[in-house]
Order: sequence, then structure tokens, then C-alpha cells
Amino acid sequence: MMATASHVSPAAPPSLEEIHGSVPVPPTSWWRRFLAFSGPAFMVSVGYMDPGNWGTDIEAGSKYGYRLLWVLALSNLMAILLQTLATRLGVVTGQDLAQACRRAYPRQAVVVLWVLCEIAIAATDLAEVIGAVIALKLLFNIPYLIGLVIAAGDTFLLLALQRRGVRLLELVTLALIAVIGVSFAIEIGLARPDWAHVVRGLIPGLDFTSKQSVNGSLYVAISMLGATVMPHNLYLHSALVQTRSFAPSHDGKRLACRYYLFDSLLALNGAFFVNAAILILAVTTFHGRLENVDDLTLQDAHHLLGTVWGTTLASVLFAVALLASGQSSTLTGTLAGQVVMEGFIHLRVRPWARRLVTRLFAILPAMAVVVLTGARSGDTDKDLLELLVFSQVILSFQLPFAIVPLVQFTGDRKRMGVFANGRWLNGMSWVCAVVVLVLNGVLLYFTADNWADAAAAAGWSRLWVFGTLGPLAFALAGFLIWLTLYPLRARGLAPEPSLPVPSLPAVTYRKIGVAVEFVPGDQAVLTQAAALARSHGARVVLLHVVEGTAAEFHGPVADDEESRSDRARMAELVSHLCNENLSAHGELGYGEPAKELLRLARAEGLDLLVLGTHGHRLLGDLALGQTVSPLLHRSPIPILVVPSPARSGERSSETRLRQPPVQN
Repeated sequence: MMATASHVSPAAPPSLEEIHGSVPVPPTSWWRRFLAFSGPAFMVSVGYMDPGNWGTDIEAGSKYGYRLLWVLALSNLMAILLQTLATRLGVVTGQDLAQACRRAYPRQAVVVLWVLCEIAIAATDLAEVIGAVIALKLLFNIPYLIGLVIAAGDTFLLLALQRRGVRLLELVTLALIAVIGVSFAIEIGLARPDWAHVVRGLIPGLDFTSKQSVNGSLYVAISMLGATVMPHNLYLHSALVQTRSFAPSHDGKRLACRYYLFDSLLALNGAFFVNAAILILAVTTFHGRLENVDDLTLQDAHHLLGTVWGTTLASVLFAVALLASGQSSTLTGTLAGQVVMEGFIHLRVRPWARRLVTRLFAILPAMAVVVLTGARSGDTDKDLLELLVFSQVILSFQLPFAIVPLVQFTGDRKRMGVFANGRWLNGMSWVCAVVVLVLNGVLLYFTADNWADAAAAAGWSRLWVFGTLGPLAFALAGFLIWLTLYPLRARGLAPEPSLPVPSLPAVTYRKIGVAVEFVPGDQAVLTQAAALARSHGARVVLLHVVEGTAAEFHGPVADDEESRSDRARMAELVSHLCNENLSAHGELGYGEPAKELLRLARAEGLDLLVLGTHGHRLLGDLALGQTVSPLLHRSPIPILVVPSPARSGERSSETRLRQPPVQN
């Protein structure tokens, strides 16, 4: 059922919870407010200039000159409209597109939408991986297999950046965009295009010199339109706008929508400049200079740039821009994956695990192409480009399932209130949605027809292609029709019952568990636990997990130095608590901290668990593991998390623990 703007599920955490509302918005000075709101659209814009768009831009310019430049302009206008709708949804409802879908559709439909979106994100990551390995090959002559290993390793760098906050992510993304923009600005300066022809290319038209040219230019035009709007960008943008701490009032939301519109106009027009520069560069370098451009690859474009313009600078800048494009898109793909997983199914996994799984699905196809073509001495460059095109076809499959809900939600007055799309905006939105959907459908048909021709040339029947893709396409089309009509049916259903007023019975704790690490940070944890124990008359159960190889394999019978030391410290700490007139005893676990603490809590029948934050920074959680997060999601009892003081500059734990760890 469609939810109202004021009704938000209390069980749903905010989008990107770690950075939600983390950027303050100054109450005065329009310039400072503009800087505060700027950023989300730039992170999204990299999806419009990722390596997946380079192939269609180069093909359009090398084959048809400036004739299809208008297609890029039209694509940009559509992108601005759809991304603006995504920002309005996030600002007004406080939900991203994935969360809104979860609230609007039945669970089975939500799961299907999530699976389709995950496939699209994996396809996006595939394009980024291919772009990165090609750029590394062009710049440093790194073999493709080694390039794949390097592309996989950027996962940890991205996680380190994300832990530093959204502004650093936006700054890094902006720096990469600047590298791309400056590279192509210099390239255009070297190429010296005919600007009169460039302007004429903005007038809609196709290549009418022959029937084959009309069909060919139409196919390329549809490919450019279909590959421009990235479905995961709509989910991501609706989440990123919530990282700003703007006032939740009517005026605050209207102000945020206005500044986010400026942000989108600036960022997406910058993406249009990059795509237009690639097309113009392809015209000046390849159009009319090559007899056969059908087999032109990114590697060929790199080498020919230096040959045509007589300087290696052109080739180097092309490869640098390609590498920056892939890496900047990787940043946004990582966040988009987090948004859709948490929004659709409320599933939160460790960021490094989420990132590695997504990248694995991208690297395996690329690795298969590199290994197989290398084994048969084939054309790896061409096969990688075909895989790049295939990733864009997968995106076309998923695009309708992001656009239709977005247009529906932003046009619903029950959800958006006075911020719902007006008649003209709603009409433009549906026209845009229909155009994109039809063009993507035609693109998929053309692609399937090309695959069928390739299968026939290889001795296979064309039915293998159409018999496989046909039923899948009809199934997805049926699901899309149901998705479009479902809100009309849902409006006729009974209104959703209001939430009951919660009762607040008295709570008494009998056993309070305290996780200690025998470090100075235990002081704050024990202070809180002791206060609760005295007020409730509860027993304190000290919990500590002994780590290390001996503890992992031998458990309680481990007799290494660390195990003996931890037992002695536990006895000392229990004795001290008893001297402070607290009822206390201690229990030791052995092995993985989160798992053992959960086991001990159940075995002891605890009513509350108190633990402190460990203070790891950057990659510390990857190397040393996490305890708080797994416990929060798996514990059957309440957990009190106490911030631990910074450990730097403090005395050693040996010295600190000799002092009374609990204060009256």
C-alpha cells in the first residue's frame, strides 16, 4: 500500500546510517549553503561518464560524425529530470527509492526488485573493472590478469575513505571528475574541431545517406540513450541527499530541493561535456580517416590518438581519463550496493564483505575472457569491449524497474504532499519514462538480433538466442505491467492501521553482563554497569574473550601466557568489584569475540549486556574484526554501548587496572 509522507516505519533505519545527516547546513549565507548541499549529484554524475558510455560515444562519432550529438543532449535532459525526481523523493519522504519500494509493494515483488538491482550493480561494476584493467594496460603495460588483481584491491581503499565521512568521498570523486574533465579539455584543444559542425550536431537527425546508414545510426542513437541513464544512480541519489542535516520543515525541504536542483544541473551538465568531448574527439580522430570502424576498440582509440595528432600526450590523457572514470564509478557503485541491500531487505553486512562479493561477480567474467582468449591467442581487446557492451545491455533490463516506481511515487500526493509533481512535470516524467522504456526495448531487440546473427554464423540456430531471451523478456514485461498497475489497486484497499501507542512497563535487570578487554577503556564501561547494578540490585557478570591460536584450538584448557594472564586479571577484577559491595563473578570465552560473547550471554541468562567501543580506525576493523555490530544484529537481549576514551597518550593497561576500575 502507498504510504503517506508522514508515516515512516519505525523499524526502517535511515539510508546510509553511518553518514545520515552528517553534513551540517549553515543557516545563513547562500554561498555556504550551496557548498553544503553540493556533492551528491557529482557522485551520481560519474555514472553518466563511466567506461560503459565510452564505447557508444566513440562509435557514434567515428561512424556518423556530429549527427548524433543531439542524442547526448536529449539523454542529459532526461537524466536531469529523473535525478531531480530522485532527490525530491529522498528529501520529502526521508526514504530512498529502495525503502519506498519496500513500503509500497508486497514482499515477493520487493525481493524480485532487489535481485534485479543487484544484477545491475554487478553489471556496472563489470564495466568499471574492464575500464580499469584496460587503462592500466595502456598506461603501464600491466597484463590484464595483474590488472584484475589491482582492480580487486581497491576495495580496501574505498572502505577506508567511506569511514572518513561522505565529504571526503565527494572530494575524491570531484578530484577524479576534474582529472577526466581537464584531460578531455586538453584533448579537444589538440583536436581543434569545427565548432560550426558541432552546433549543427545538436539539431535532431539521423544519417539518411542510405537505408543501412539510417538503421545503423538509429541503433547507435538508441544505444546512447539506453546506456546513459543508470538505474542504480536513482537509488543512490535519493539516499545521498539525506546526508545533509537540513530542517525537516516545509521550508527546509523546499530549500533543500532548490539547492539540490542547482547541484544536479551543474554536475550532470559536466557529465554531458565529458560525453560530448568523447564523441567530438572520435569525430576529429577517426571519422573519415578509417575505412572500417566496426572493430574499433578503446585500445585502438588510444593508439590512434597519438598517431593522428603526433603527440603521446593525447594517448596518455585518454588512458588517464579512462582510469579516473572507472575508479570514480567504483566509489558510487559501492554506496549504491549498500543502499539497495539495506533499503529493499533491511540486510546489513560488513562493508568489506559486501564489496568483495560484488567485485567478485565483476572480476570472474572479465577473468574468464582474458584467460580464454589468451589460451586460444584470440583478440582479448575486442572480447573485453564486447563484454563491456554486454554489461550495458544488462543495465537496460533493470532500468524500467527503477524509473516506473520513481515516477509513481513522486506523483503521489499522499506520499509527497505539496511536493508531488504538478501536471506538467508529471506528464513530462511519464513521457520521459515511456521514451526510455521503449528505446531500451528496441535496443534489447537489436542486441538479441545481433547475437542471433552471431550464433547463426557460428553454426547455431537463431532460436537458441530468441528462445532464451524471449521468455525472460516477456516475464519481465509482465512484472513491469503489474508493477505499474499495483498502486492503482492499492489505493482502493483499506487504509493502513495506525501504530498502537506503546506501553512502558517497568524493567528490572537481575543479571548485567559487562564485556571487558583489560584495557583503560574498561573504566567507562564498568562505571555505567556498576551504576545500573546498584540501582537494580543486579549481579554483575564480567565477560572476557581470550583470543589467539591456543585459545581458538584448546579453549578453556589453553595454557599459554595470554590465557593465564587473562584468568589472573579476571580474578583480580572480580575481587575488586566484590570489595565495592557489588555481587559479581567472571566468565571467560575462547575464540571469536562476537560469537563467544553471544554464547556466554545466553548461558548466563543475562538481562542486559554492556560493552565499549574498541576505537579501531580506518582498516583496523578489517584486520582486527568487529564486535559491536554483529552483536547488535544477533543479540536477543538489550545492549548498552559505551564510548571508550581514546587510548593514545594513556597509561598502559597494567598500570590503570591497579587502580580501582569502578568509582562510587
